[in-house]
Amino acid sequence: MSARDLDRLFRPGSVALVGASRRAGSIGAVIARNLLQAGFTGPILPVHPTNRSVAGVLAYPDVKSLPIAPDLAVIATPPATVPGLIADLGALGARAVVVITAGFGEGQDARGRALADAMLEAARPHGLRIVGPNTLGVLAPGSGLNASFAHLSPASGRIGFATQSGAIVTSVIDWAKPRGIGFSHLVSLGGMLDVDYADMLEYLSEDPQTESILLHIEGVKHADRFLAAALAATRRKPVLVVKSGRHPASAKAAASHTGALAGSDAVYDAAFRRAGMLRVDNLEELFAAVETLADLAPPRGRRLGILSNGGGIGVLATDELLRLGGTLAELSEPTLAALDAVLPATWSRRNPIDIIGDAPPERTRNAVRVLLEHDHELDALLVLNCPTAVATPEDCARALIEGVRASGSSLPILTSWVGEETAARGRQVLNDAQIATYDTPTQAIQAFMRLVDYRERRSIAHETQPDASDDFEPDAQRAREIVARRLATDDAGWLSEADASLVLAAYGIDVVPTTIADSPEAAGRVAEGFEGPAVLKIASPDIVHKSDVGGVRLGLESPEAVVRAAQEMTERLRQHDPQARIAGFAVQPMIRRRHAFELIVGAHVDAQFGPVLLFGQGGTAVELIDDTSLELPPLSHKLAMELIARTRIHRQLRGYRDRAPANLDAIARTLVRLGRLVLERPEIESLDINPLLADPEGVVALDARIFVRRR
Repeated sequence: MSARDLDRLFRPGSVALVGASRRAGSIGAVIARNLLQAGFTGPILPVHPTNRSVAGVLAYPDVKSLPIAPDLAVIATPPATVPGLIADLGALGARAVVVITAGFGEGQDARGRALADAMLEAARPHGLRIVGPNTLGVLAPGSGLNASFAHLSPASGRIGFATQSGAIVTSVIDWAKPRGIGFSHLVSLGGMLDVDYADMLEYLSEDPQTESILLHIEGVKHADRFLAAALAATRRKPVLVVKSGRHPASAKAAASHTGALAGSDAVYDAAFRRAGMLRVDNLEELFAAVETLADLAPPRGRRLGILSNGGGIGVLATDELLRLGGTLAELSEPTLAALDAVLPATWSRRNPIDIIGDAPPERTRNAVRVLLEHDHELDALLVLNCPTAVATPEDCARALIEGVRASGSSLPILTSWVGEETAARGRQVLNDAQIATYDTPTQAIQAFMRLVDYRERRSIAHETQPDASDDFEPDAQRAREIVARRLATDDAGWLSEADASLVLAAYGIDVVPTTIADSPEAAGRVAEGFEGPAVLKIASPDIVHKSDVGGVRLGLESPEAVVRAAQEMTERLRQHDPQARIAGFAVQPMIRRRHAFELIVGAHVDAQFGPVLLFGQGGTAVELIDDTSLELPPLSHKLAMELIARTRIHRQLRGYRDRAPANLDAIARTLVRLGRLVLERPEIESLDINPLLADPEGVVALDARIFVRRR
């Protein structure tokens, strides 16, 4: 079904209310009042078995008695009645139903789940769309529709808002009403038995009354469809999201590092970013971001010019800018010379530009004009004003407006007239001129960085092309055979380290050659073929983190040392876990790369979004270091570089002091190929390469684990 199927839901020609009531304070009475008072111009058809009228409107005893087929029906009757009512409404020709009633398996109740299934079965033959159950209802102020039991009717506007929670809808209406914020749609999706976030994204992205789409999400269903709808929507309009449940009270332990680090909220964050959606932390930030996006075009980059009539306030703004990852624009000599011509000798001569506290209005005007005439050095300009006795906030605001108009520049302008009693008058002048203004410099900087984030997310959201410089073709058949051999005996399990290395090598990922020896003596014979020291690791399907049980020995200088180490490992493991199976020993040549960085790359299958890639700083303390970022495959080279850049170790990888930069292209190529591997081999449930050594020569995987499951 397409978004067009929801037209009758949000723009119905007629509405039936099944469960209408005269009883004051009842759900049926509140919905009837809202329907009748919202300005809806079509027929409203109350249904009640005994009342001849509701709120002065003729009522009908049952659905079959309705004189016309309603486009939309709202049901507020006991759960057991709902499937039959939907069947009757569908047969009559209704197109959409809002089920206010709860009790359809929200707590995994078997009887409620059966009713939910019956409801869907009743709707299916008629193509009837269902919102809910357990919903506050739907509101489309532009159509005069308030099919809800909300306590207030919102103003009409250009924002579409969808959430599962009815309480969030009423809170948003209450918050927005005194601020004059209006909506094209407000939808409580409730249990999302049918209509879900993907439907809302599809509909609102095509709706001409909606300029911005806002979502409050607890969880999504059908993640593939959600991502496809979000990608399509972000091409057309800003899509902003608040996700609740960021910090769950508890988390399940995961066998792999990647599984432990790729928590649910982090995966949602990656999905939102991949789709080009802008995530904010709370509802207040959500609406602040909407106002910013409505007022300003996204800047070209992160370079901000800051102009103020007070040095201290400019420094505070600079601190916030740098904390959030912005860049202080560098002023060229021609720009400095032009500012010298209009500013006193005591001005700061650098960015932030302090025009001194005694600045009359014309000093602000002239400095703004100069900066905007040299706008190739800036991506946006922030102007700050502190109250003084020299010039009123209103006059300074008018001077800024004159400077902007004189320059003819289209550069984004943000302002903050700091203070309250007198500053408010200056902010009003700026508001009247449609210049973005904020109560504090911090709010202005946050708004700028939201614009930057939004632009950057949209620019990479549709990056899916493979690395054009990477013409490597994997040996997919080899990887398939190795995985199939492991799953021939078990439905799930870990590949041996040697097999894991072979799978990675089949996809062009550099690995250390690994041989599995079945005894300490066999391990020693393998080491005889090495020119240098050996690495020995215990091979056990029951031990995932080998270093935790002393199952890794490095720098073994002789075959005899390898034999002794294998014997010691065996004894130590038997003491630690007598039930653990020992499959042998992984023997590798010791790789010495002085000044190489230890990284982790991995993949994990999320229950909702499927494969998720991870990159970050590696080592045994990877969970404690907590320097990782996630991305959904497939990756382009550009997306892989963006993934690397979101980590703290990225700055080190670029080189510092006497440490040469790592080969970032080789790291990115590894991530691109890893993304291809996990998409083409869906049996891979979890994969860790830790550490992946990276230096100027390239990368090499020293340790790899792959868990596979029959699909």
